Amino acid sequence: MSRIYNFSAGPAMLPEAVLLQAQAELPDWHGAGASIMEMSHRGKEFVSVHARAEQDVRDLLGVPDDYHVLFLQGGATTQFAAVCMNLLHGKTRADYILTGSWGKKAISEAKKYCDVNVAAAPKGETFTSIPAVDTWSLGPDAAYVHYTPNETIDGVEFHWVPDTGDVPLVADVSSTILSRPIDVRRFGLLYAGAQKNIGPAGVTLVIVRKDLCGEALPLTPSAVDYAQQAKADSMLNTPPTYTVYLAGLVFQWLKAQGGLSAMASVNERKAAKLYAAIDASNFYRNSVEKACRSWMNVPFVLADADLDQEFLDGAEAAGLTTLKGHRSVGGMRASIYNAMPEAGVDALIDYMADFEKRVGR
Repeated sequence: MSRIYNFSAGPAMLPEAVLLQAQAELPDWHGAGASIMEMSHRGKEFVSVHARAEQDVRDLLGVPDDYHVLFLQGGATTQFAAVCMNLLHGKTRADYILTGSWGKKAISEAKKYCDVNVAAAPKGETFTSIPAVDTWSLGPDAAYVHYTPNETIDGVEFHWVPDTGDVPLVADVSSTILSRPIDVRRFGLLYAGAQKNIGPAGVTLVIVRKDLCGEALPLTPSAVDYAQQAKADSMLNTPPTYTVYLAGLVFQWLKAQGGLSAMASVNERKAAKLYAAIDASNFYRNSVEKACRSWMNVPFVLADADLDQEFLDGAEAAGLTTLKGHRSVGGMRASIYNAMPEAGVDALIDYMADFEKRVGR
């Protein structure tokens, strides 16, 4: 059977070349006579896989030596709490920029550990823009400033990095990591669940400045204490070995594509042509302000919501799957991460045009 174009927000599609390599290496990794998933995480085979994955992340993102690169578990949701536990450093307040549903979840979790100042938020209940910077209420007494550069559900994205002065900037980059170059030095902490641009679900990437580690709250579980995990090389407990291996293959694939600058060109082009198709139509609509539209997650609605299921059924029959929008916002959502080929976006655009021609009224 031929592979579908999977527009899921996560777990998302993986590069076919990575899947084929993993398939070939599954029963016998590099002549070891066993699968990498069967090997001890303390053995030289997996230790070499882990070390290469870390070095490839450092190479791709230009991670400076004074930052730890950690492969942890629990997803980005666990990091909502871990950030507070590790970065408060005796302070009681943290600033949060709210631009979407995941930012709202991060705030809810943080309130268990500190006073949360929502320094910026939309006026209504919908998320379609980024509040003007001159309305933000950041304070120098905050332990850190947290934001979500790309809101997966709502399709709102920062195309710039906020300036927070001496206050460490923390970012949930789950859906934008590795999609373009970033200046890691602008951040105190970056974290990302794997299942969008890194690999399959099960591992969480954390990049944290070393001087921010070592003052975790006494109640912090060891598994989410950045200093303890760094000392143990992310192996304080048994790591998700096969997921780290697959993430490593993705990192190698990204290098083979020309790195993050090359990926940025492709990703920007994919998003631009999909938004152009939506904007040129009276049948489809995206409500996000153009200046902050996401490259990775493109939500849109049909002129007649009664046609939603017919649209989805037809798309699936055409090999275009998982286009249903998040239950909290409805409509459609096309997630077009690194592994989504440009041909998949072209196929979606063609289907949208054909559907509009057939049923639009």
